[in-house]
Order: sequence, then structure tokens, then C-alpha cells
Amino acid sequence: MRSYLAPGDYLPHDAPMVLLDAVLDVSADSARCQVSLNQGGVLTPFLDSEGRLPGWYALELMAQTVGVWSGWHRHQQGEKRISLGMVLGARDLECKIDLFPANATLEIAVHLLMQDSRFGSFEAVICHNEHPVATGRINTFQPDDAELAQLFNQESP
Repeated sequence: MRSYLAPGDYLPHDAPMVLLDAVLDVSADSARCQVSLNQGGVLTPFLDSEGRLPGWYALELMAQTVGVWSGWHRHQQGEKRISLGMVLGARDLECKIDLFPANATLEIAVHLLMQDSRFGSFEAVICHNEHPVATGRINTFQPDDAELAQLFNQESP
């Protein structure tokens, strides 16, 4: 069984924007992460007064799981720098519930459908109690340093 770093070690985010608790598994074409919706957890700033998380967070949970997949692979290749990735869009994104329930533990899984050097497409599912509560396809893009500099109106390296 492999051991994994914390999700934030694979993502270009700092707290409170790391929305995942743990990396469960990463393979050549998939990743699984987990997060608990409890007071004092990573999602605390985003929970409503009853401890629930709005369903529209599903896209970011899926996107961060894709980011963990990408970051883990870069880490395995010896890359020290965490690269910024971008969500180009989501297709067939469906959240079957308006609010993820308080004290729930969510498992987020992504599966690579297609990838070239800079674009990727992933099927994603979020499960609560082993039942799918959100599904969709996430399309991603990996900008290079010059594109990032242009995006953020900075000089290219």
C-alpha cells in the first residue's frame, strides 16, 4: 500500500483553499481523495450554519482531485515545483443534492479519459456512503510559464 502526502503538497493552493483532507489512491489514470464536512475541518470556512456544504462545491472538489492526480505524477517524476492547472469547463455536471450533509465524509474519484501534453479530460464522481451524489466530466488545461505570466499581466520568465 502506498503512502501519500497531504493534498496540499500536490496542489498550488494554500489554506483555506485546499478543500481535501486526504489522498486515498493515485494510479496511472485515476485518483481518489476524501474530505469530511465537520467543524474544525478544511471545509469549515465554507459550511453553512448547519454544517452543510452547498452542492456547487462539487466542481472544485473534482478539480482539486484532478490537481492531486497531476501533482502526484509530477512529484513522481522529480518535479519540485507545483504547476497551476486550469479547469476549461465541465460537461454533464450533475449534483443530485443541493447540500452535502453535515458530518458527511465524501469520496471524490476521477478517471482519466483523454490527455495530451497540456489538455486532459476526466470523468469524476463524488460519493457519500458509497452512493454517487455528483458526477461530471472535467476538462483541464496546463498553461506554460509564458501563458501564466500573460494571464497575470507579469513579465515572462
